[in-house]
Amino acid sequence: MTAPEKTGIQAVERVFTIVEALNELDGAGVSELSRHVDLPKSTVHNHLQTLESTEYIVRRDGEYRTGLKFLQTGEIARNQHKLYQVARSEVDKLAEKTGDISGLMTEEHGQGVFIYRGRGPEAARIDTHIGDRIPLHCTALGKVIMAFLPDDRVEEILDTHGLQELTRNTITDRDRLYEELEAARERKIAFDDEERLNGLRSVAAPVLDSSSTVIGAISVAGPTHRMQGERFRTELPDQALGVANIIELNIQHS
Repeated sequence: MTAPEKTGIQAVERVFTIVEALNELDGAGVSELSRHVDLPKSTVHNHLQTLESTEYIVRRDGEYRTGLKFLQTGEIARNQHKLYQVARSEVDKLAEKTGDISGLMTEEHGQGVFIYRGRGPEAARIDTHIGDRIPLHCTALGKVIMAFLPDDRVEEILDTHGLQELTRNTITDRDRLYEELEAARERKIAFDDEERLNGLRSVAAPVLDSSSTVIGAISVAGPTHRMQGERFRTELPDQALGVANIIELNIQHS
């Protein structure tokens, strides 16, 4: 690889490092951003000027923030996703029927990405937003996706991302996780018992294409006092499986 090519790749990496830092900091000035990303102020300033000129960031009161042009890019990416196109109406129906939160997730680069959410009349408020990327091992959605991935892909994901402990219930042992994935594969249902957020439980079913390749998952999530007993272990799983089956049929015939 030539020197110019290396420079070009490094410049792209730095641009996205700066953009992600702006998101983490909820906006920042050049000096703060420079310290956060550990780059010279002149380098950060040059990248910010380029991003501002292309309208991907905005500057207000001496601070830079990510601009709404990213919203357009994200919407285009989501609208082009077949799972989103077919499943969103079913996600809304599931939320309305259960009264809780219904979620739609797909896997990208070894992480779970929320691409849509429905909110029922009794849905709790949680910290997750559309587009958030989260570890797969700590949610019902993520676990049921992993359950239908090839074994070597699961190993690769765990080697890359590890098993971060987010709550005291998070699974951090590989053998225990593999047991859950096997159970999820057999039943086509996975459970999250306060493994990512304290006070939140969820159930999820996979969405498979015509070749039985997993393309995503659908879930129902709610506070622990609403997700107990027969409702948590049987009623909601059956509903999630039914909706997943409808989505699969619609994908095959769309």
